[in-house]
Amino acid sequence: MHSSGVKNYGLMLFAITAVSCSSQSAPQSNSPLPPTDRKPAAVETPATAEVAAPEGAAQEQNPLPRSPRRRATPIEIAPAATSQATDAEFSPEQLERQREALKPLQVLLGNWKGLSRKAHSDQPKWEYDWVTDPNHPGLRIASDAGVYIRNGRLTYRPESDQFELTTTDAEGSHRTFQGTFIEPIRDVTTDEKKLQRTFKLQLTETTAQPSDIQWRLTFNQQENNRYILEVDRKRNNGPFSRVDTIHTQREGTSFALSESDYGSKTCIISQGLGTISVSYKGQSFWVCCTGCKAAFEEDPEKWIAKWEARKKK
Repeated sequence: MHSSGVKNYGLMLFAITAVSCSSQSAPQSNSPLPPTDRKPAAVETPATAEVAAPEGAAQEQNPLPRSPRRRATPIEIAPAATSQATDAEFSPEQLERQREALKPLQVLLGNWKGLSRKAHSDQPKWEYDWVTDPNHPGLRIASDAGVYIRNGRLTYRPESDQFELTTTDAEGSHRTFQGTFIEPIRDVTTDEKKLQRTFKLQLTETTAQPSDIQWRLTFNQQENNRYILEVDRKRNNGPFSRVDTIHTQREGTSFALSESDYGSKTCIISQGLGTISVSYKGQSFWVCCTGCKAAFEEDPEKWIAKWEARKKK
């Protein structure tokens, strides 16, 4: 072998030896570590693990672990404490107190014709309302021609010891009034041995703002067949001044107001003078207005039971 061949052969052996040594010194990536040197793999819980989904893979086939969603739990609100006054308001005793407070006003029941100082005609109709709010019975007024009161409801609030009137006028404005008698109820016996009732019930608007116009209504009962509605108004903090006066006359006959005059014609609901006959299971009763008639027809057994209980007292 020539010297050049020997030289080349030596170079080849050197290269092979270097490659072999290099491969032995570099650790293989797929060679497992000895047990003593192996580090425990970090375990990721579903709450923290984030693994990228393979590109193009459907989520449905390879669902990713996600952070658990917070479930919305309903907020429990403790019921508001009910005052003793509110409880008493719905008691039979308080309901009876409301009925007794409205009883002097039953002289208003019936159909009326009125004419105002400004030549406005009025045809109000008053009747009991036991259905709209059973916990607060009231008197309802309706007048197709009414300017100041197109519709209204008058009730008594035991908690404030005042009457409350809610109204809608001809323009559709809603107002709330509260007040009491500025002249007490008086029953005067006439020569015909009838009691003529008089009083003044004054109600002032409570829904007006201090800078707004505020209204005031006064029902001035002159006698059984006649009352005057006095309409006052004030601006800002000024005094009330008269806007209009409506003189109202009853249609038909007047009511007798003495308890002893009612006899068998006592209204089964209001204990006023009965003017309409109603019947249930062959038994006849009297009611004083269409409002009481509607209440009786809605639940006759309830009112008959109350009537019988009242007669036993």
